[in-house]
Formats: sequence, structure tokens, C-alpha cells
Amino acid sequence: MLKNLFNFTSPKQAALGKPKASAKAALTSCPAKSALQQQILNKVESDYQHAERHFSRPFPRPVVQFSLRGKSAGTAHLQTNRLRFNPVLLAENPQVFLAEVVPHEISHLLCYQLFGRVKPHGKEWQSIMVSTFNVAPKTTHQLNIQSVSGQQFDYFCGCGNTTLSIRRHNRVVRGQTQYRCRRCQQTLQAVQ
Repeated sequence: MLKNLFNFTSPKQAALGKPKASAKAALTSCPAKSALQQQILNKVESDYQHAERHFSRPFPRPVVQFSLRGKSAGTAHLQTNRLRFNPVLLAENPQVFLAEVVPHEISHLLCYQLFGRVKPHGKEWQSIMVSTFNVAPKTTHQLNIQSVSGQQFDYFCGCGNTTLSIRRHNRVVRGQTQYRCRRCQQTLQAVQ
């Protein structure tokens, strides 16, 4: 995994909200794992420059990582000023990441820096998405997540068949828990 791809600000500068003068040099000196990841890094920098022009103020650059797993396309860590992207979903959907996911996650960081703690997809975040990036403020992605869904296990109840994730299946196997159907209230049984 590639960690801490770039961080344009020192902790002291981040506290002051001042970007480092050599942001461009830091971007080119930090190699990405792939050309696609480099495109994302370039998009992050471009979107930050656009936001700085829009709001007439500087913003500290985030640490960008391509280490996110699971079904999420990206996450923004507000207090640590960090963005994480899912490399598998990125490889499968590069245009969606460039057009929607990167501005979505950057908007979370900008919203926190401008307004403090507010609702994650509230009116402030929506305003940044529309007015700054001209992107529809959708709260979830519609990407095909089959490749990152993980192993599923078949179970049944009075209603029919259902699936459990590997985590839930392992809890059943270890005797730590039992799951009940929400409709018929029967305990789910593994398909043999």
C-alpha cells in the first residue's frame, strides 16, 4: 500500500491554514503507484486551486492515500485533513472518480475548514459541491461493487434464502451470535 502520498503542509502551517510555497514541487516529487493515481493527485491539486480562487483564501493540502478497502469509493478524515480512495474502484471507474468522487471528498474537508462541524451532507457541503465544483451533491455512489463485496455465505429461513458476509458467517461458526430474519423472526440457518 502506498501511504502518505503527499502532504503539502507542515503541522504548524496546517494550524495556520497556510499552504506550503512549494506545493507543486511536492506533488511531482512524490511518485504515485500508477498513472491513474497520479491523475487523482493532479485532480486534488487542481480542485484545491479552484477552491482557493472561489473562496479567495488558501487551504492546507490533505494527505492523500490509496488504501481504502470495502465498498466505499472515498473517505475524508476531517481532523487529520486526509483523503483515502479505494484503488480497486478507482481502477474500474476512473472517470467517475475524477468527475464526482474527488470533488465529493474534497468538499467534506473544505466544509469542515470553512464551517467547522456540520452535517456530513448538509446544506453547507451541498453548497460547496454545487457552487464551487458544479457537481450534483449525491451522498452515495452508484458504482458496481461486485469486485469489492467480499465472500458471501448462503443462509435460509422461513422467508427464503439470504446471504451473510464473511464476518457475520464467522461469528455464527464461532458460536458468538445468531442472526434472525427481520420478517419471520426465525434464526438463519446455513445452507449445507
